Amino acid sequence: MSLTKDPGLEAQRLRTVVWVVSLATVGLIFDGYDLVVYGTVVSTFLRDPSHIGNVTPAAAGALGSYALVGVLVGALLAGSVGDILGRRKVMLFSYAWFSVGMGITALTTTTTIFGLMRFITGLGVGALVATTGALVSEYAPKGRKNLCNAITYSGVPLGSLMAAMLAIVLLEHIGWRGMFLIGALPLFTLLPLAYFKMPESVAWLASRGRLDEARAISERTGVEIPEAVPTAAGTVVPVTAGKAGFAGLFAPPYLFPTLLLGLMSATGLVLVYSLNTWLPELMLRAGFNAKGSLLFLLVLNGGAVIGALAGSRVADRFGPKPVVAACFVIGATSIALLTLSFPLGILLAIVAVVGLGTSGTQTLIYGFVANYYRTNVRGAGVAWCAGFGRLGGVGGPLLGGFLIGGGFALDAIFYVLAGIGLLGLLLTLLVPVARTRELRSTLIEPTPQAAPGKIAAAVPSKI
Repeated sequence: MSLTKDPGLEAQRLRTVVWVVSLATVGLIFDGYDLVVYGTVVSTFLRDPSHIGNVTPAAAGALGSYALVGVLVGALLAGSVGDILGRRKVMLFSYAWFSVGMGITALTTTTTIFGLMRFITGLGVGALVATTGALVSEYAPKGRKNLCNAITYSGVPLGSLMAAMLAIVLLEHIGWRGMFLIGALPLFTLLPLAYFKMPESVAWLASRGRLDEARAISERTGVEIPEAVPTAAGTVVPVTAGKAGFAGLFAPPYLFPTLLLGLMSATGLVLVYSLNTWLPELMLRAGFNAKGSLLFLLVLNGGAVIGALAGSRVADRFGPKPVVAACFVIGATSIALLTLSFPLGILLAIVAVVGLGTSGTQTLIYGFVANYYRTNVRGAGVAWCAGFGRLGGVGGPLLGGFLIGGGFALDAIFYVLAGIGLLGLLLTLLVPVARTRELRSTLIEPTPQAAPGKIAAAVPSKI
């Protein structure tokens, strides 16, 4: 009997999926918090040199980018290391790494050391972002993969939202150092829990030929061994057709889509980090007070969470490509609307839609990528998306610093960002439809009629 036919195993599998998605989401909540908390305190640095020294708009943009350079390096390294050590070990190490990094950053007193620690912290953040999508995709049930990834990666804008909320309530009481110390909490909370409750990927173990470990975790979690088939001798062997890791990522049929997906991610992250870093400052310059400007950041990320979750349900039904394309259009249009004079309530509603079309779009891109590739390329694919895409993340704060420091009008800045959203639409439309061949895991005794080594029927999936 197939694992999916047994009610007990199905309940066991559901519990496992809930644990994996919940822990992964909390990890990315702190991930998003760590990356965006800088945007809540940058105005403090610009106006008061007593904290870490004199900070100009250009220097502030550079400081905002250092963490994202670290994310780029960490993500690309995780794509290789994760294929060797496994998803679980990389994720646990990442929790510890970025927590310690945030704690040390809170103690810095110069721009040089602050920037260095932002880079070092970013290494752990990048490794986590790159690995999480692969693990969640391999545990998510069929027909719910985009939803599970959207829930998980919504942790990033949720973390951003949390940073904005806590800054509104606590910044004047605990200062910027206290805000950064909050980012160190996973070391004492999430890490111990994940150590006991986060299983290794069954699919990854099977693809590495570690079948005994894969079976043991499969029995404990109720999760099938995918892309594995029974031989005539009754043993289960993994199917690892094609090159694995980055070698498979940059070989046919994935080379062209990989380049496009990387550029899509970079485009989306230009919008995400330019807005998350500079929106409070832009709104200060538009005449709002400090708390009012932070409210825009909160609404931006709230819209991202709601939009990504709603979009993921549509993506599971119709495929992620048209949904991502539509969200880029929504993002570009709503950013352009910020140039018009509206009452505060309408302006906040538009900013929420901007969140859907920027951070929400990026969340859907991660789900798109995680489900686009076969198992032995998936980790590298997510790492590429998170790593190469961070070039856009690096450019976002720098772009904002350049435009603000250059004296550009607010309307001109918003039009530039809207144009970047339209570029993302074009890249999305160029991505070819993926037709991968995934094999069902039967885990049944082979019938006498089955020929030795005969494999299960291939199940085409269309993304």
